[in-house]
Amino acid sequence: MSTHRGLTLEELSECTGASPQALREWCSLGLLGAKPEESFGPEDIERARIIDLCVRRGFDAEGIARAEAREKILSRYLDQVFPNGIGATYSLAQTAEMTGVNSELVARLWDAIASEDLAERTHPEDVEMLRGWKVALDAGFPEEALFQVVRVYVDALARVAEAEAHLFHFYVHERLKDAGLSGPEVVAATEVASGRMRALIEPAVLYFHRRGMARALREDMLLHLAEYAGPVDRPNTPAQLRLAIAFLDLASFTPLTESMGDVAAAEVVGRFSELVREVVNRYHGRVVERIGDAFMLVFAEPRSAVACALEIDRRSTTEPQFTAVRGGVHFGPVLYREGGYVGSNVNIASRVAGEARRHQVLVTAAVRTEASGLTDVEFVPLGKRALKGLAEAPELFEARARNQKSASKVIDPVCGMELAPAEVAARLSVEDRERAFCSETCLRMFVEAPEKYSA
Repeated sequence: MSTHRGLTLEELSECTGASPQALREWCSLGLLGAKPEESFGPEDIERARIIDLCVRRGFDAEGIARAEAREKILSRYLDQVFPNGIGATYSLAQTAEMTGVNSELVARLWDAIASEDLAERTHPEDVEMLRGWKVALDAGFPEEALFQVVRVYVDALARVAEAEAHLFHFYVHERLKDAGLSGPEVVAATEVASGRMRALIEPAVLYFHRRGMARALREDMLLHLAEYAGPVDRPNTPAQLRLAIAFLDLASFTPLTESMGDVAAAEVVGRFSELVREVVNRYHGRVVERIGDAFMLVFAEPRSAVACALEIDRRSTTEPQFTAVRGGVHFGPVLYREGGYVGSNVNIASRVAGEARRHQVLVTAAVRTEASGLTDVEFVPLGKRALKGLAEAPELFEARARNQKSASKVIDPVCGMELAPAEVAARLSVEDRERAFCSETCLRMFVEAPEKYSA
């Protein structure tokens, strides 16, 4: 069933998943373009889908109708998503017939790309994309690899789009409202600003993709070059690489968040993120993932990983009112999957990082062996450490920069912030020991429960 012709109410319900009763209510509120006894077109399908999503998110149909009457909220959404208008849609069975891709594979691909507001209906651009994927499959690109790259596209570009929408809403739309503009004025000003921004999106995506592709091709060239440098052990498992994996985070981030609040903690993470990315780029590494204050980094070899981790720690000590960095590095075979890395060696690197204390960069014996050429780094043996989830206790070393001078800073016992003398906001002597605090808030928390921070 395509939508070249009009749909009955029952067919519209089948296409969108909304009940006939709900569709009748939305028609009575003017949210759909036809009356229940009339036929419905492609725009009604998209309207019904987005209304159904809004209802499932807790908004009532009457409220949606008021927003549509005042600000054309649904109409503006559809104009943005479908700037060239809404054409016919097709079932997955029709899509399989049109593309020459078997119906089971079409269904799996659609599951990989569809979001919560998409029913099993495709648009012409979806059909063209599937035809392109069939060309790749016919050229010998394996299904396993195709699904991985599709998931990477979906995840990465969804994050890009989310950032664009959220940041525009919070930093443009909300500020227009705060400036005192009325509802229609906010809508008009937002439309002008968003129109200018939308024109920049696709060129920006292509620009950054080209830059990313240049880096990826350089790394691929090095893989090919390694084949000419001498015998290369080819792993039995596809997409296996030998990499140095590093995990870094802020040693006192949880107490810092508790004492200073989310906004202040987010500012610290923002500074840390900027620092990490700057140094990682200098050492030819890559940020694979960031969760909260924790970063997963990869490097082609351990020397760069160790030097980078130590430089990030050193740079953190020069930051005003900052907490300590800690990290762990391991080296070995990992599997490349869906834009990231998995395997036991990733787990080991994570566990090693969790063992580190303030300003510690811990490394395994594999890293120590490969990074021995770092003349300005010493590796202090710590012996074997039992780590959670690992059957064997790995031998660990602490990597230290030689001749690095320690900054004369004190630690706030509440939030863990490291303070230069001029940054101390309050002091308190307890049992002949002076405590320094970054703020009156941390001082008050300490006074209320000193035993909590006695360590």
